[in-house]
Amino acid sequence: MQSSLVLQNLLSAPILFFFLGVLAVILDSDLEIPSPLPKLFSLYLLLAIGFRGGVELAHSGLGRLVLLTIGAAILMSLLIPITSFFLLRTRLDPYNAAAVAASYGSISAVTFITAQSFLNVLKIPFDGFMVAALALMESPAIVIGVVMARLATTGSSRSGAASEGRLEVEESGGLRWGELLREAFLNGSIFLLIGSLIIGYAVATFSPAGVEKMEPFTEKLFYGVLCFFLLDMGLIAAQRLQDLRKAGAFLIGFAVLAPLVHALVGLGISRLLGLNQGDSLLFMVLCASASYIAVPAAMRMTVPQANPSLYISTSLGVTFPFNVVVGIPIYMALVQRCIPASLG
Repeated sequence: MQSSLVLQNLLSAPILFFFLGVLAVILDSDLEIPSPLPKLFSLYLLLAIGFRGGVELAHSGLGRLVLLTIGAAILMSLLIPITSFFLLRTRLDPYNAAAVAASYGSISAVTFITAQSFLNVLKIPFDGFMVAALALMESPAIVIGVVMARLATTGSSRSGAASEGRLEVEESGGLRWGELLREAFLNGSIFLLIGSLIIGYAVATFSPAGVEKMEPFTEKLFYGVLCFFLLDMGLIAAQRLQDLRKAGAFLIGFAVLAPLVHALVGLGISRLLGLNQGDSLLFMVLCASASYIAVPAAMRMTVPQANPSLYISTSLGVTFPFNVVVGIPIYMALVQRCIPASLG
């Protein structure tokens, strides 16, 4: 079953376009996506998935299972960066350990979207409230990452004033929480995702006809835009491969093993919560993915001492391709083995 799932995933259009982007870099092709478009594709995907998730959340309601699942997701976004930090701290300085840990405590929306497409191909149902979990898992990891870096370096010399745009350290050794929380919760991608979720919920609740009007935009175009976006991700991921030499064997191993371990924990939680197969896969993907957009942007501003080539190359160059190519089918095989198909 596992090999057939991998093959089915590999032969899906979005994954094939991802490999096309990788091949273009390897063969030194001049293929490129003009710079404004990838940002537009990203914004579209976040808007569409947020709106659709809000609609489904309105249909399912805020029941006990929904609240428990969202709570478990937030808990994982707090625990993963803490445990990852202490493991990474054995080989990295506090700043780099915190930045990498924050990346793996957060999520990849594109990996989540790819998992949804995978479930659609298999015709396995899932619930829209998982998008709420997606929206709420990114910010806690940013906060935890900065706090861990600060706590680990307490007592060290505080030389130099923070440059403009950086998180400032007060004389008392505390953090300027306003700056940190603003960066964590008002990051553009997070803001758009949560805002679209709320709008989708409101439209489905108070103006159901508006949902049908949005369907050509949020449903019909979605798969094609995802293919274009993963083509660009293939180009970027292949370009990051050269940075992996700076990461070293330890970080490369972490970038492969951490998703597997976190996915297994997610599977256990899914079973305890009684999630169905589709939601279990999505929860595992949320636990196993790593942020390569929101968290790196925040870390550059709040932990400038960390080396971006380490936390971006591992999350984007290793974990992202691993998850979208073989990770998702492996997680699905585990779900089918451990979660009854009739559940939910």
